[in-house]
Amino acid sequence: MFISFEGIDKVGKSTQISLLVDYLEKRSYQVVQTCEPGGTRLGKEIEIILLESSVGQISDTAELFLYLADRSEHVKKVIKPALNKDKIVISDRFADASIAYQGYGRRLNIHWIEKLNKRATQGISPELTFLLDIDPELAKKRGKEKDRIENEEIAFHQRVRQGYLEIAHLYPNRVKTVNGQESIEDIHLAIRRILSEYLQALSEPSHYGQHPLV
Repeated sequence: MFISFEGIDKVGKSTQISLLVDYLEKRSYQVVQTCEPGGTRLGKEIEIILLESSVGQISDTAELFLYLADRSEHVKKVIKPALNKDKIVISDRFADASIAYQGYGRRLNIHWIEKLNKRATQGISPELTFLLDIDPELAKKRGKEKDRIENEEIAFHQRVRQGYLEIAHLYPNRVKTVNGQESIEDIHLAIRRILSEYLQALSEPSHYGQHPLV
């Protein structure tokens, strides 16, 4: 099973992913925790280029292609091998991020990004995506900006958030929006509940469906 977490910066994805991974592993599930960018050796090098403020200005198209290169390597080296071994893959960001950040945030052509995403992902898509939603103004108060993307103006992050909400509207069966302003424990419980309901709703019982997670 492939699960992704999405949302603007400082929404709490890393915390919630760690909690979910710990929860599943305690129940004897094999889980691979990964991320974009930086989920592979090549990806870590790309991450430095993308996020280091010292790199300076990167053209919007170059930024998109760097993320796509990271994603292509990520799918080939991490995600597909894990899924082929029937492991649960949980990724901090995936293809939706390019639609939200480069499509809505940078205002690049979304249809073009979708076509490129299909090539980079080899058609692989998360079965379930948790969108942690929070107002960018509140997210900004959670700490100082750390990287090139976080340093963008608030209007950029507002557009990214709107992009994510549009994606959730278009794909309600896959993308589940969770209020990122709730407490850490409440968000974790909401995620567990959504995951359990999703698995129980599968038309054919699977290995995971036979063992309720909540």
